[in-house]
Amino acid sequence: MADEEKAIKREEVDIERIHCPDCAIKIEKRAKRLEGVEGAEIDPGRGRMSLSYRPERVDLTQLEDNISNIGYRVSHGEEEGWTSLDPEIILTSLAGLFLFIGFIVDFFSSDILLWRISYWSLGRADLFYLLAVVSGGYFVGRRGLTAARELSLDIDFLMTSAMLGAMAIGEVFEAATLAFLYPSAEILEDWAREKARSSLRELMDLTPEEVTVKRGEKETKVPLEEVAHGEILVVRPGDKIGLDGRVVEGSSAVDQASVTGESLPVEKGEGDEVYGGTINKGGYLEIKVTKEAGQSTLARMVKLIKEAENKRAPVEQFVEKFARYYTPAVVGLAAVTALLFPFILPGGFDDWLLKSITLLVISCPCALVISTPVSVVSAIASAAKKGVLIKGGRSLEGMGGVRAIAFDKTGTLTAGEFEVTEVVRLDGSSKREIVRIGASLERGSEHPLARALVDRADQMELDLKRVTDFSSIPGKGVEGKLGSTLYRIGKGELFRSPSPERLEELRKGGGTAVLVGPPEKPMGAIAFRDKIRPEARVAIEGIKEAKEGVELIMITGDSHRTAEYVAQELGIDHFRASVLPEEKVEVINQLSRRYGTVAMVGDGVNDGPALAAADIGIAMGSAGTDVALETADIALMSDRLDKLSYLLRLSGRGRKTIKENIFLSLLLKFGLAAAVFPGWATLALAVLIGDMGATFLVTGNALRLGWIKDWS
Repeated sequence: MADEEKAIKREEVDIERIHCPDCAIKIEKRAKRLEGVEGAEIDPGRGRMSLSYRPERVDLTQLEDNISNIGYRVSHGEEEGWTSLDPEIILTSLAGLFLFIGFIVDFFSSDILLWRISYWSLGRADLFYLLAVVSGGYFVGRRGLTAARELSLDIDFLMTSAMLGAMAIGEVFEAATLAFLYPSAEILEDWAREKARSSLRELMDLTPEEVTVKRGEKETKVPLEEVAHGEILVVRPGDKIGLDGRVVEGSSAVDQASVTGESLPVEKGEGDEVYGGTINKGGYLEIKVTKEAGQSTLARMVKLIKEAENKRAPVEQFVEKFARYYTPAVVGLAAVTALLFPFILPGGFDDWLLKSITLLVISCPCALVISTPVSVVSAIASAAKKGVLIKGGRSLEGMGGVRAIAFDKTGTLTAGEFEVTEVVRLDGSSKREIVRIGASLERGSEHPLARALVDRADQMELDLKRVTDFSSIPGKGVEGKLGSTLYRIGKGELFRSPSPERLEELRKGGGTAVLVGPPEKPMGAIAFRDKIRPEARVAIEGIKEAKEGVELIMITGDSHRTAEYVAQELGIDHFRASVLPEEKVEVINQLSRRYGTVAMVGDGVNDGPALAAADIGIAMGSAGTDVALETADIALMSDRLDKLSYLLRLSGRGRKTIKENIFLSLLLKFGLAAAVFPGWATLALAVLIGDMGATFLVTGNALRLGWIKDWS
């Protein structure tokens, strides 16, 4: 069974000219008929087919030919793009030209009768209109004929029927108008999808095809795919960095906006991590490759964005269901209008047939179907360029409706790096001597407080002393001899005559404090505090401005006093202190019951269960972190907390845009349908406003999401 699963290959292909759910069903049927195809499912809103097949039995070229033969075009991934040389665009342009010439002839000169059959006549202007119908309706007619054979009620069949119906009653101008405007609207929809996905292609183009590799003493240009893990890349000023790695020689400023969204170049030196797709702005770098082609941070971003496009928002699923009922309902109304109304209402058969044809045009749900996905894709692609990875429409829509945001403290609101804030003398010793003794004892430790104390000693340019008879006192501190004297550093319990009052004073600032000195009596006390991120206060203010009324809660395992200090410093109203890691999930569940939709912001690794429990899990500093990229709903590629205000503005505007697009589409459709019966909505107006106009409106509205600024 496992071998059979391995034998099945899964691939995604973009198919142009899909504009409604029925179009998708028609292509799915065509694909599934091919021997070796196990499954085919199309997302009509995005024009993308997920294909499962057995490579040894399926010739994909044959599948593409079959799909092309019925008027649709297959393109693999993102590489082909939208082109004005497409045959349908050329024929549609010709249709527009013939329509314009016919209109000029009709308007400025007397018509010359060329042909008459019964009451149906063809004038000189009508000849140009007929040419417009043939050229503009060629591909639509091909697809419509296929739909008729498949017994599918898709939009191409309806438009073909509308054109033939208009011709049958002598309304050649109306048929020509439809033959030009309808394919124009389809082309506009394809352009909209392409435009929304263009940011993704820009990300893909950031990776160079070739890189310079140092092999022995020689430098060699090789394709990116041939570079192995551990090889050395040579990157000169202005070059793109091909793969993720670590700098082993040189220093430079690197523009990594493509991955993290940071606006300013970041200084990189030996030991620093760099990402593929970023640009070396300054000096010479040698980089040891840590991730091969296809595994780099940028490559994984592109892969996840592609997957995110297929994760539909709840409202999108509703729209597709609605469209499946909407079209048959309006077609049914059109049938009643043509077959019943001429006998029970004033007006001739031709008049009611023309109104029926107009209703067929209005039954096209194209603008409605693309209204949500074009907004989602536009938002996701735009956010990715700014270092914010949104994992699908559900995450975008959910973030737009969030009522509360919970923050982990350490590593999120604070840097997770301690600093010495105060040194207090408790006897006649100098502050320099207190720091020297404490740092000498802690020099070999990896504890965050120890590193902070040693850093302070380095800043003070102190010569640390050699320690003998060193030992650790679990849970309390350490001790050792400097010369012949025994010294300790740690909690008050290590000393016979501690100064608990002074320790409490030092801890009031929201930090922690230790004593230093001989066991009999401490020489002094040293206070430490976790550094609050420099941008944290501005970020919290920006979040409150971006979404009015959102509740902010800090969750930490630190003491109540420390939590209170950090919350007050940042302007966070609520906090939960002394929360154990395993208790964070229950806290998130409590917040969900109280507020509704809750987002959780953390580092994506230690906070994994809490991020998963939240409605929207947001991982910070995710560049290069596999776990965070894969598990979070939204990943901030840099550790810049102020990206959250941009995310809130984008998601809020995205949610609003989706609702606006759905409302605009339905308003135009129902408004035009109501205007058909009194004769206010003509066939040309139905296409111009209800199809092309609606598509243009929802597309333009969606693309505005790319204009939202990131002020971080």
